[in-house]
Amino acid sequence: MSRKLVLAVIDAMKPAMLERAVATGRAPTLGLLMERGHYVDACVAAFPSVTPVCAASIATGTGPGEHDIPAMNWWHRGEQRYIEYGTSFGASRAFGIRQSLTDTIYNMNLEHLSTDVETVFERLDDAGVRTAGTTYLMYRGRFKHEPSVDTALTRLAHTVFGLPTMGPRELFYADLFASRRTPCRSQLGLPGVRDQHSGCVASYLVEHDLFDFLLLSLPDNDTHSHKHGPYAQVDSIAAADRQITRMMDAAGGVEAFLEEHAMIVCSDHSQSKVEGEIDLFRAFDGFGVRAAQRARPDDEIAVCPNSRAAQVYVLDREHRRKLIPRVERTLLALEGVDLVLRMGDHPDGEAIVRGERSRGVKELRFQPRGDLVDPRGGRWSVDGDLGLLGLKIEDGRVTSATYPDALSRIWSALRCHSAGDVLASAGPGYEFLDWGGAHHVGGGSHGSLHANDSNAVLLWSGLDVEPAPRDQWALRDIVPMVTGHFGLT
Repeated sequence: MSRKLVLAVIDAMKPAMLERAVATGRAPTLGLLMERGHYVDACVAAFPSVTPVCAASIATGTGPGEHDIPAMNWWHRGEQRYIEYGTSFGASRAFGIRQSLTDTIYNMNLEHLSTDVETVFERLDDAGVRTAGTTYLMYRGRFKHEPSVDTALTRLAHTVFGLPTMGPRELFYADLFASRRTPCRSQLGLPGVRDQHSGCVASYLVEHDLFDFLLLSLPDNDTHSHKHGPYAQVDSIAAADRQITRMMDAAGGVEAFLEEHAMIVCSDHSQSKVEGEIDLFRAFDGFGVRAAQRARPDDEIAVCPNSRAAQVYVLDREHRRKLIPRVERTLLALEGVDLVLRMGDHPDGEAIVRGERSRGVKELRFQPRGDLVDPRGGRWSVDGDLGLLGLKIEDGRVTSATYPDALSRIWSALRCHSAGDVLASAGPGYEFLDWGGAHHVGGGSHGSLHANDSNAVLLWSGLDVEPAPRDQWALRDIVPMVTGHFGLT
C-alpha cells in the first residue's frame, strides 16, 4: 500500500526566495523536506506563465496545446466573447463580476479545460484512490458536489452560484463547495485568508484520515508578491510553511506525518519585478478593438493582456493576412515588448518568433521533428537568429538559460486551439495593463517566457517510486510523479 501523498502548490514561489526563507530559519518544514528529499530550482512553467495555464499543466501533465487553457484573459471564438479569470477586480468588473466568477469557478473546469485530457483527480478517482483538494483553479474530478449553504455568506453566494460541480471525492473550494462540515472558513476566498483555510482543511482531513491524495493549494504568496515584489516573499513563504506544519501537526508532528505521507511541493511559476507598464489599448487605438461587453460593426481584433504576456485575436477573418502583420509591427514598436510569436503559413506548421533588437527586428523560425534535441528530448529544426531566444547549440543539443524550454513552450502555446493569432512576451521589468487599467509597478508579476517568471520550485520526499532524473524539469512532470507513486501508468 502506497503512502498517502500531499501535493502542495505554493503560488509564485521563487526558488531563490525559498532558499532564503530556509536559510534564515523562516521555513523550517520546507527546509526539512529539502534535506530529506530532492530539490529542483528550475522546474519550468507553461507559457504564458500565468496561474490558470500553469495550474492546468500541474493538474493534467500537459501543456496548453493539449489542455486548451490559453491565458488569464482570452477570446472565446465559439461564444464570441472575452473570458476573464480575475486578472484584477477592475478587469473582472469590465466584463461583469458575475460572468467572470462563473467562468473562473465553473466554466474553466467544466467547459474550457479540454475533455481530451484527464486531470490528476480524474485518473486517481478512476483507480479508487481517495482524492481531496483545497481551493485550486483546477479541480475537475469524478464526484458531484452541491454548493454549500452553511454560512450567511455562502447562502448569499448560492443565489448567484447555485449549480453543482464535479471535483475530487473531498472538495473544499472557498466555502462555495465543502464536501463535509469542518470548522474552516475562507471568507469566500479572500486573499490573506486562503492559506489559513487550506491549512485548516488539510489538518482536518489528516486528523480524520479522509484522503490518499491531497492537493493543498497555498495561493497567498502570489498576492503578497504582486503587492510587495518578488524579493519580499520570505514572509509569505514562511506563512505557507506554517500551514504545512499545521497539517503535519494533525498527524502528531512532522516525523509522524512523514512516516505515513509522501510530499511534493511546487510553485506554478515565479515572479519578477515590475518597473513599467505597457498600454496595449493605446497602442491599438488605430484598430477596431472589440470592447469588453459589446460588439461593433468595425471590430477587427480582440486584445487580451495577461500580466507579462499578451494575446491578440483577429476577428475580421477576411482581412487576416493584412491585420496580422499590422498587429506584429504594432507590438514590436512598443517599449517593453520582448518577443512576438505566431504560427507561419508552412503546410507542416512553423513557429515564427520576432523581436526588436539593437540592429532592428530579428527573426527565428522553428519546427518540430528536426536534428536538434532539447534537454527534454524534443527534436527541432531551427532557422534564423539563435540569439533571439538565447539559444546555444552544442553537439546537436539546443538549450537556452534565458528562455528555458523555449521551443517546446512556444510551440504548445501557439498550438493551443483557443490561443490568439499573435502572442507577445514582455521584457524584464514590464507588464501589460489589464482591462481594468491595473498594473503591479513597484511590485511583482509574471506571464512571460523569460526565466525570471518561468523557473519554479519542485521538491519531493518519500515517493514510493522515484522519478527518473531529467536535464530539464517542467510542471507537466508532476502528474506522472503522482500517478507513479500510486502504481498507475
